[in-house]
Amino acid sequence: MRCKIFTIVLSFVYLYGWGQQEDSIMIRKIADDILTNGKAYENLRVLCKTVGGRVAGSPQMYKAESWGQKALQNAGADKVILQECNVPRWNRGGKDEAHTINDSKKRSLDILALGNSVGTGSKGITAPVIMINSFDELDRRQDEIKGKIVFYNYRFNPLFVKTFNSYADAVKYRGQGPSRAAKYGAVAALVRSMTHATDNNPHTGATLYNDSFPKIPAAAVGLKDADILVDIIAKDKNAALFLKTNANILKDTIGHNVIGELMGSEFPDQIITVGGHLDSWDPAEGAHDDGAGCVHAIEILRVFKAIGYKPKRTIRIVLFANEENGLRGGTKYAEEAKAKNENHLFALESDAGGFTPRGFGFTLAIERLQAIRQWLPLFIPYGVYEFNAGGGGADIGPLNKAFGTPLAGLQPDSQRYFDLHHARNDVFEAVNKRELELGAINMAALIYMVDKYGL
Repeated sequence: MRCKIFTIVLSFVYLYGWGQQEDSIMIRKIADDILTNGKAYENLRVLCKTVGGRVAGSPQMYKAESWGQKALQNAGADKVILQECNVPRWNRGGKDEAHTINDSKKRSLDILALGNSVGTGSKGITAPVIMINSFDELDRRQDEIKGKIVFYNYRFNPLFVKTFNSYADAVKYRGQGPSRAAKYGAVAALVRSMTHATDNNPHTGATLYNDSFPKIPAAAVGLKDADILVDIIAKDKNAALFLKTNANILKDTIGHNVIGELMGSEFPDQIITVGGHLDSWDPAEGAHDDGAGCVHAIEILRVFKAIGYKPKRTIRIVLFANEENGLRGGTKYAEEAKAKNENHLFALESDAGGFTPRGFGFTLAIERLQAIRQWLPLFIPYGVYEFNAGGGGADIGPLNKAFGTPLAGLQPDSQRYFDLHHARNDVFEAVNKRELELGAINMAALIYMVDKYGL
């Protein structure tokens, strides 16, 4: 009943334009300040160039936490706290190597060990390689797998315009592939990188071992080298590879969610969460994944302070720990919120890069989504054209499970994201200042609207 009343009232208000002019002026004020005085780009530069890659449990993780505390304090947070959580410690341990055997050119392959994978040992592994194009083929050829390196040659589907659909389709080979190959006796696994880029950068990312089977070394290979390997295997049924990775998993350690708050002036017990994840993979600087999301969130706090906006509800900026290979930060945040019986009104995440914003994806009742679509004309001047059903983020997902909290995720243009995702080229220089700022503007506008009108 409450949802229906909310929908009717909000639709009526916006149908007749009441409040639209005031909101348009406020959002323009937000935009003007970010475009002229914004700190997101400089904050990102400092994170990328003074900390760099920040795998959970690494020394760089702690440097990133210190950066986050300082950035939130400088933005004007009423308070900044560290929320403790256990995080895994996976260590790459050195340069990953692979090259062909029984090949006159003895070609090196550009590879990266997958996150959470085990290493080969100091001597490496030399074994025949078998190319597998799908899990169905793996099952059909299970008698051929024992003692071999399985090479999953599953390509990013080019037909999806929204590239996150291509990723969702292919990522199972990275996540499940090593254990499914180990089930049939494989000694190692290679995956074609999760990208449709035209370069040869390998893309790492987490693998998920099934404890029912042996843990075997696993790595991703760049696309050009993947194509070379396809040709070699087609010409030589006895093709073999040398593979050496040094990865290891250490005992869990303590990490932190870094949290900054603006206290609400009317309903301080109602919490609006905004965030991104502070950890990243190690080959690069984690600029788009997810340094951009972190500085987007911090910029919301800064701009509200700068323009003198006093939110009705408490706005909590969270730089989450360990999204990439464990989701420990998001899980801990929701667990503690539930233990304290907190009232979480809404949560917004940015974890799709710092590219030009196109829309938001929402996970909430359809009646509420239909109502807030009345706000869309306010966002169109800043590049957002869609309020889509379905969206949020991995870190805020546990809030929805714990409380049914409505969620949203920023949806930037996705065409370049997987050129960089988990690869060595995800660096500060790959981020455009204007695009980054537009993402912050639209996120701040959405938080302003939710704070003003509720959900």
